[in-house]
Amino acid sequence: MIDYRDLALKALVPGCQYASQNNEIFWDVEENNGVVCPSQEQIQAKIIELQTEYEANEYQRKRAVEYPSWQDQLDKIYHEGLDAWKSEIKAIKEKYPKS
Repeated sequence: MIDYRDLALKALVPGCQYASQNNEIFWDVEENNGVVCPSQEQIQAKIIELQTEYEANEYQRKRAVEYPSWQDQLDKIYHEGLDAWKSEIKAIKEKYPKS
């Protein structure tokens, strides 16, 4: 499972040092050179943004599973030609189109 809160915090405050307990965030202000924790609204907005981006890119994850390895793709190009390779890749792209 994706920890969107952790990803959101790292995106909002790169390199931050924090701990959490019972859904409460504790910042090491000294370690973070005085950086203050983003508001709950900022964190929630970033979480929604990250979730939306993840869902929008589902086609990429599905394609990646079906694409042959680079070695197999290069071997196909060598033995069967560029058109055969394009046809194989196109079928996968059509199976999982961009939304």
